[in-house]
Amino acid sequence: MKNSHPGEFIQAEVMEPLSLVIEDAARRFGVPVDLLVAVLEGHAPIPQALADGLERAGFSTARFWMAL
Repeated sequence: MKNSHPGEFIQAEVMEPLSLVIEDAARRFGVPVDLLVAVLEGHAPIPQALADGLERAGFSTARFWMAL
């Protein structure tokens, strides 16, 4: 079974259902576009700033995102 990167989960379960493009998602979550791109492409783990932004936007808790 393939382990998915958390960025794939953000893309599929957060961004796609809301039809968010990267620039809008980065703005909404309060992170730079390049940071979000790195996470979505699987090149970086979810940093605390993104976890906090996802929580503020109503997508679970920062603790959940950091545990992925």
